Amino acid sequence: MRETSYHAVIAEMTVRALWETQNVMDCIPDELWDKHYGGSPLWQHLYHMLHSLDQWFINPRANDFVEPPIHVPDLQDLDIYPAARLDRGQIDAYFYTIKAKLSLYLTSLHDEDLLQRPENCEWTRFTLILSQYRHLHTHLGMLMGFIVAEIGLCPRTLEPGDELPRPPYDPYR
Repeated sequence: MRETSYHAVIAEMTVRALWETQNVMDCIPDELWDKHYGGSPLWQHLYHMLHSLDQWFINPRANDFVEPPIHVPDLQDLDIYPAARLDRGQIDAYFYTIKAKLSLYLTSLHDEDLLQRPENCEWTRFTLILSQYRHLHTHLGMLMGFIVAEIGLCPRTLEPGDELPRPPYDPYR
C-alpha cells in the first residue's frame, strides 16, 4: 500500500474547501448582498476572502500578480468603504478563476516543493497554504453566521471522509 503524498492531501483539502466556499456563496440570499456587517457590505466580505485566497495561497510577494479585472484600489480592505459595487456574477466569475488557478498550481506541486519558499517570499508554500485555509475558514464562518442570523439556516459543510455532494442536494445542514 502506497502512502498518500502531502501535496495530494493538500489538493484534496483545497477541493473540499472550495466546494464549501461555493456552497456558502450559493446560500447567500439576494436581499443580504448589500447588507452591511461590521461596516462592509456582505459582498465585500466575499471579495476580501477571495482576493486573499488569490494573492496569498501561491505567493503574496509575486512580482507578476495581476489584480482581477473587477478590482479597484483597496476593494479588498474591509476597513475602507468600497468605491465600487460587485454583483453576484462578478464574484462568481472571480471565484471560478481562482479555483482554476489553484487547481493548476496544486497539480504542479510535489512534496519537496511544500517546504520551499516561493520567489521573494519569506514563508514556505506549506505555510502560505495553511494560512489561507485559516483565513478562508474564518471568513466562511462569519458568512455562515450572517446567513444563520438572517434566515435561520446554516450552509452545509463537509465532514472528513464525506463525499462531495452531487446535485441535487440540500445546501443547508
